[in-house]
Amino acid sequence: MNEICANCKIKSSATKELNTKELERLGNNCVEVNFKRGDIIFKQGALSSNIIYLKHGLVKMHITGPHYEQIIRITKAPSYLGVPTTFGNKINQYSVTAIEDTTVCFIDIKTFTYFISKNGKFASKIILELCRNEISSYNRCVNRTQKQINGRVAEALLFLYKNIYNSKDFILPITRSEFGNLIDTSRESVSRILSQFNNDSIIKLDGKKIKILNENFLEIISKNG
Repeated sequence: MNEICANCKIKSSATKELNTKELERLGNNCVEVNFKRGDIIFKQGALSSNIIYLKHGLVKMHITGPHYEQIIRITKAPSYLGVPTTFGNKINQYSVTAIEDTTVCFIDIKTFTYFISKNGKFASKIILELCRNEISSYNRCVNRTQKQINGRVAEALLFLYKNIYNSKDFILPITRSEFGNLIDTSRESVSRILSQFNNDSIIKLDGKKIKILNENFLEIISKNG
């Protein structure tokens, strides 16, 4: 028996619903791969035949549009990647790149589909994650188009604190140009707002190191936009 998946301590909530035989089947139809920072995990436009489980690390999801590349989300482990695009038309609709050293599991789509059709609890957990991601995408879309730059920068800092690092003291995982791309503004605007927040003692800024000093005020700026 392949016990890699059975003994994995970082199972997804869906995988925890699999029985012993299903875990054996999963172990025989997936492969674990390590990626370095900057490595492309999968590329937009390429054929997709696997569901990807982000086991360790941090990635950016990005789409090449008519004029430039757009970062649409930063995602940390554990999380599934590529579920909608793989089930949709088998062609990746976006790219995923590691922004720190990352480990993923490539799961054969036929195996994943089998679990969804045969294990209702597994399917329910996958649907729940997809729904959460979709609602989050709607909220980001509204905020990116309706908030002022100060509000978007504040929201992004709070997202990194609460959703990625769970710490008010962290290192910005992307460049300021990428930060600007993520919130639809320029690198210069990001640098200006970060410096302003630093001067106002809302954050402490030291290169890429950020420490949130006044969470309440940052929340107000994010809320008011």
